Amino acid sequence: MRSIVAFRSAAAALLAMTSACGTGASENTPAPDAASQTVASAPAPTQEAAAPVVNPQGPRMVVYKTPTCGCCRAWVEHAQRAGFNVQVVDTANVDPIKAEHGVPGHLASCHTATVDGYVIEGHVPMEAVKRLLREKPQNIAGLAVPGMPRGSEGMEMGSVKDPYDVIAMGRGGGVSVYETH
Repeated sequence: MRSIVAFRSAAAALLAMTSACGTGASENTPAPDAASQTVASAPAPTQEAAAPVVNPQGPRMVVYKTPTCGCCRAWVEHAQRAGFNVQVVDTANVDPIKAEHGVPGHLASCHTATVDGYVIEGHVPMEAVKRLLREKPQNIAGLAVPGMPRGSEGMEMGSVKDPYDVIAMGRGGGVSVYETH
C-alpha cells in the first residue's frame, strides 16, 4: 500500500511539473512572432543550488524554453555551473525551434538548446554535452533525452531516478543510444 501512495505522489509531482512547464503548443496555439520572444538571462538560483558560474569564455549555448518552466530553469543552472555561456530565449512555443533544428517528435522534451553547431534536446546531462563537444562527431546532429525522466539534470526529485538513454540524432536522420543513465 505504501508503494502505491509513493507512486501516486511521484506521479502527481511529475504531472504538476509537466503542467507548469507548458511544454508544447496545441494545434490551436499560434506560432510566436518575433515581438513575443524575449531574451533574458537565467533567473537567480534557488537557495539550495550553488550560484551559476558566469563564464563568458565558455562554449556559447542558446536555450529555447517557455518562460514559466521550472525544470528548464534548473537545467540552465546546471549548464551555467558546468561552465557554459548560456543565453536563454523565452518563447511561448518551442515547437518551431525543434522543427528548425530537426528534432523528431518522438525525441522531444520541454526545451531545446544549441551549442557549437549541435542541438541539445531536453534534460541531457552536461557531461554528455561536454563529451560531444570534445569528440566533435561529424555524423551526429545533436543529443536528446526524450520526455522528462525523473532524476535527470533539472528533473531532480530527491532520490527518485528513472533509467534513461541519451539519444544521438544522426545527421542523416537515424538515431542511436549515446549513453545510458
